[in-house]
Amino acid sequence: MSGRLRFGIPLAVAFVAWAQLAAAQASKPGAAPAPAPKAAAPAAPTSTAAVVADSRERNLRAYVELLRSDLRSQKVAITAQVLQLSEAEDAKFWPVYREYEGELQKINDERLAGIEEYSKTYDKLTDATADRLAKLSLDLESRRQAAKTRYYEKLKTVVSPKTAARALQVENQILLLLDLQIASSLPVAE
Repeated sequence: MSGRLRFGIPLAVAFVAWAQLAAAQASKPGAAPAPAPKAAAPAAPTSTAAVVADSRERNLRAYVELLRSDLRSQKVAITAQVLQLSEAEDAKFWPVYREYEGELQKINDERLAGIEEYSKTYDKLTDATADRLAKLSLDLESRRQAAKTRYYEKLKTVVSPKTAARALQVENQILLLLDLQIASSLPVAE
């Protein structure tokens, strides 16, 4: 493949994006180990439930930080580097992209609320709550896909379909990396 990923992103760009995301995640306060308890007496052995609860809280904080971080500017930098737009394309492309990012942020806000609820209840989910949260997740995924479809359709009217397709590929790859990172930090329902 001569230095490119399957969809054409240069390996160096993909690696830099991954490294930036990993570094941002590792540097978050939620990613650090919990401090030792401050007690005069020797600390009692930590219960499994306490360790799980602490891990769950750290994962949620890391997820919140990831969604709220300066990720959008990183995405913009990666997208700009890969697309190499002309000045005329640049003037047309970025307003559509910003509109899409605004829509995506609203979906991410709802996703965050669902994940916060899940993280508080995953170990004692009722069937009704599990069903509601699963349907919410599917709905949000569907809405994100619909937003990407609208974004692509608008983009191909202001830049070439080939450039719009490249932008969609970059977006999909970045979102997949983020989704994998987030999903791997969430516990499985009990």
